[in-house]
Amino acid sequence: MTVTIKFFGALRHDSGKDTLTMECPKDVSLLDLVNTATLHSKTLRRNLLDEQLENPKPNALILVNGREISVLNGLQTRVKNGDEIVFVPVVHGG
Repeated sequence: MTVTIKFFGALRHDSGKDTLTMECPKDVSLLDLVNTATLHSKTLRRNLLDEQLENPKPNALILVNGREISVLNGLQTRVKNGDEIVFVPVVHGG
């Protein structure tokens, strides 16, 4: 199956591309997909995942087909053929 991953802001720089098209096995979780997508960039991995907890850091918003993963099944959301996953960094300032 094929999914499309889009990176915005600093995550685009970290990944080295705007869009990544990935082939993955059927019945894969979002966490599995994130782990695979971040293998090529340690910086991207560090900015998306807490290595000890294996959870996305709160500075990254993850959308699946336009819906934030907290209204789905979080990182256990099952990804389907044709899905679009978007990573958006959340910037805090003061």
